[in-house]
Parts: sequence; structure tokens; C-alpha cells
Amino acid sequence: MRIERVEASKHKRGRVLVFLEDGACLKITEQELLDFGLRAGDQLDETALSRLKEAAGVSNVKAAAADLIGKRAMSRAALEKKLKEKGASEVEARYAAEWLEAIGAINDAEYAALLAQHCARQGYGPARVREKLYEKGVPRELWDDALDTLPDSAEAVDRFLESKLRGCLPEEREKKRLTDALLRRGFSWGDVKAGWSRLGAASWED
Repeated sequence: MRIERVEASKHKRGRVLVFLEDGACLKITEQELLDFGLRAGDQLDETALSRLKEAAGVSNVKAAAADLIGKRAMSRAALEKKLKEKGASEVEARYAAEWLEAIGAINDAEYAALLAQHCARQGYGPARVREKLYEKGVPRELWDDALDTLPDSAEAVDRFLESKLRGCLPEEREKKRLTDALLRRGFSWGDVKAGWSRLGAASWED
């Protein structure tokens, strides 16, 4: 296969376009251009062409991975899943994730802590945070450290109740509504019950 021309991308810095005589256009990095020693007019045998296409595939997936991470933080598992949804092979997705991990662009421990803190700012309790960590593909061995960054549940429950009640004790229906809301937010029954006790209200029983 003959290389018709080689030129730098006008839209992506560091990207090189390799046009082949069959009309295909392979997107590679400048480093890969040097590694393969490509020039216009070169003839590629099947082995060289296969290696070049493989390198182009990896390069494209790495670029896609960097774009995804640049838009929003995510776990390594979530990144790999997203890349495979976009057409990357399992090997390409894993390689791209390993590359970003190696250069510090993704860090599951840091992401877990940030996610937990974000949930806390939204008023969520430990159980809801665990659900979010699971949904986002954070490894279970990192959950405990992330949960340790949460504020005290008692303080969070008190803050929620005080913001809703403004110093007044609620009627039974309102109390049940607020209790259900706290449980949905991921606080335990024990934390909610203790919160009502601290406010001087009679505790709900199971």
C-alpha cells in the first residue's frame, strides 16, 4: 500500500494525517510518525500496514479518552466503558486508561473523594454516596477512604431538619415526610431518629 501524502492536522495539535492510495486516512501522533519513519511515496507491506493501523487505532482512542477526561472527571472503569461504547476494543480502552492513569490524568482515589464531597454538598448521606460510588465504577476498596471525607451524619441531619423546620416542631404528616426524605438521601434510620430526638420531637418507631 502506497502512502499518497502525510500532513499535520489543521484541527488537532500533534496529530498527523496519513493518506493511503486506497483513500483511507490514518490519524497518528507525531511520535508514531517518527517511530514508523513515514514519508509520502513509501510502500507499506501488509505487516507494516497492519502495525500502522493498530497504532492509529490506539492513537485515536487515546485522543478520545483525553477529550472525555477533559470535559468531566470520571473513574477509570467509567472511562473504559465510555470508550467501548464509542467503538474502542477492550484492549484499546484499557491501554488508553492506563496511559491516562500513568500521567496522572485519572486517579480513582481522588475521584472517589471528590464524588463523596460533591454528594455531601448536595445533602446526601453515606448510603446514597455508596450508591453513587458504585454507579460511577469506583473500586470498592476505595469506598471507605472516600466515606471518611464525609461530614458527620448527625450534623448533616440536624442541618437539613433545621432548614426545613426553622425552629418549629412539625405535625405528624410533615415529620413523616421529612423522615422519608432523609432516608431517601441515604441517612440511616438511627441517624434520623437521633436527629428528631435532638430537636426535642418524639422519635418515630419502626
